[in-house]
Amino acid sequence: MAAPLGLAAYRLATMAFAPAVPFFLRQRARRGKEDTARMRERLGYAGIARPEGKLIWIHGASVGESVSALPLIDAFLKSGHPVLVTSGTVTSAKLMAERLPAGAIHQYAPVDTPAATSRFLTHWKPDAALFVESELWPNLLHRAAGQGVKLALVNGRMSERSFRGWRRARRVADALLSLFDVCLAQDAETAKRLTALGARNVQITGSLKADAPPLPADETKLAALRNAIGGRPVLLASSTHPGEDETILPAQDKLRGEYPDLLTIIAPRHPERGADIAMLCGPRPSLLRSSGALPAADTQVYIADTIGELGILYRLAPFAFIGGSLVPHGGQNPLEPARLGCAVLTGPHTENFRQVYDAILSAQGAGLVGTALEIAAKAGRLLGNPSEAKAMGEAARVAAISLGGAVEKTIAATEALLDARA
Repeated sequence: MAAPLGLAAYRLATMAFAPAVPFFLRQRARRGKEDTARMRERLGYAGIARPEGKLIWIHGASVGESVSALPLIDAFLKSGHPVLVTSGTVTSAKLMAERLPAGAIHQYAPVDTPAATSRFLTHWKPDAALFVESELWPNLLHRAAGQGVKLALVNGRMSERSFRGWRRARRVADALLSLFDVCLAQDAETAKRLTALGARNVQITGSLKADAPPLPADETKLAALRNAIGGRPVLLASSTHPGEDETILPAQDKLRGEYPDLLTIIAPRHPERGADIAMLCGPRPSLLRSSGALPAADTQVYIADTIGELGILYRLAPFAFIGGSLVPHGGQNPLEPARLGCAVLTGPHTENFRQVYDAILSAQGAGLVGTALEIAAKAGRLLGNPSEAKAMGEAARVAAISLGGAVEKTIAATEALLDARA
């Protein structure tokens, strides 16, 4: 069957654009968006030899996808399979350097040009490739399928918004999704949408993130921050997006009427927004964690504009507001605080993790907020009733654990692909 016109045009465009790729990569490197020392990996040149044996390749676009795959990576290594992990961002590469199990290989994903993807696949020759969530690169997928690599979409998630977009390019979606030997969906809604767009073998496995171990924490840094905070009450807002800090700050203003020594900690989803949030604070005394400073007695807002430290923050606060939910983003991962017994507050936009939020909020019996006044009211109640906050956190933890099982199902599906490859 001939490729849809859109995919044919895409292939021609990426071929024409290929000579300019090194220039654009260098431009991105100047902005900190690329790793200068490993730039050749983005062009498909390997930075390390291929290991012997049946190689499992796992690709996650960025931090969230890469972290969710960690339990899978560990399980495959323990079963004797070599594992190659690719991601596309500097942030994810740094995190993988810290958290990948010994023996796993990390490389930057090649840019999606025919030449770069060909070099990458010719060197690595993976036996099975697992694409986490929804990262679909046409040249890479077609080249891998043509090479006989068994393909799986794992931890699949597709929002209604994404579904509407793909539906407008139905032939392209069908051509790409039909390349996968199996698609493992997080929930029934995603399974239905993938099937409607042309996926051939769709199974519901749940979310890999529910099987992830609790976020780690540097004990020295945790102790230092805990000591600096002392007995002050804490309002934590994590993974916030633009438009949400403007709601959190008025909520903290109202809370300070009842709790004058309140410390508000804001951890933006994108740490580079730290300076912008500091500007939003206006006359409120604020500090950036990236400066190396710990909160002082007069600090009202502590901006945690760093990477990989949510495990510290969730251990400090009895509850947390999880961002991406007051604006129409779809919500960030509530399993991370829940696994640490930190109760979850969220806005109404939770479609990215609808099943997970439903389970946690149902177990907690509360947690949905939509305005500064509602955040202040719920946070004030929990600050004034530590036993209630602790009970909600424990309910969230139990609910998070109950959602597990995706890793085992994904391993079984992958083993079936490797057997078919033989």
